[in-house]
Amino acid sequence: MDLKGKTALVTGSTSGIGLGIATRLAEAGANLILNGFGDSEAAKAEVGRFGGQVGYHSADLSRPEEIADLFTYAERDFGGVDILVNNAGIQHVAPVEAFPVEKWDAIIAINLSSVFHATRLALPGMKQRGWGRIVNIASVHGLVGSAQKSAYVAAKHGVVGLTKVVALETADCNVTCNALCPGWVLTPLVQQQIDARAAVDGDTERARRELLEEKQPSLEFVTPAQLGELTLFLCSDAAAQVRGAAWNVDGGWLAR
Repeated sequence: MDLKGKTALVTGSTSGIGLGIATRLAEAGANLILNGFGDSEAAKAEVGRFGGQVGYHSADLSRPEEIADLFTYAERDFGGVDILVNNAGIQHVAPVEAFPVEKWDAIIAINLSSVFHATRLALPGMKQRGWGRIVNIASVHGLVGSAQKSAYVAAKHGVVGLTKVVALETADCNVTCNALCPGWVLTPLVQQQIDARAAVDGDTERARRELLEEKQPSLEFVTPAQLGELTLFLCSDAAAQVRGAAWNVDGGWLAR
């Protein structure tokens, strides 16, 4: 897969899943626009070693006006966005009756509303250029629920639904929209849950194992590199008729 001449914007790409995807797209020749609150210089160095143009924008994706600034930057410095990977996300765990309203609002804003805003801003340019790929990083929680994750589950279900609508609205052109639905990936968000479990008895390894045993029959974490490869596939001609899919990558989570 040769992505030379294409520009990819990956949100939440200064670490974890987003950085893994950005790195794989850069390796395939794409120019990259990174975004996130992590170490942007380290991320740029990681992605830039493949020789393509690499930029960074610090947009807070909870703010629609900053997302608009991000796309203005992309148009001005890169000529637009050909590949949009909506990856940014945050998490909070609490029962519904105790869920802080401000946490609900923040999770919906970043995990769902930002996907809408970025997509609506990317689509006109993609349609005009006659090619585009939108890959939404949803979650297995976009397909099933888990207790104490009301906002996250609601947002990720929304991402899957939005993916289907965008796929229908772009079905007559060479723009596709699909979602990846990972199970457990060892990201900072998941590490926080492991640390919370380990705080009870101090055994981090047992906390990791128990987390996987509850949901993921493979007993292995999905890796950012694997998600990068799948994203690259969805950018290929072989995936031109993959539209509106919610592709679970979950070590057998949904097969139970």
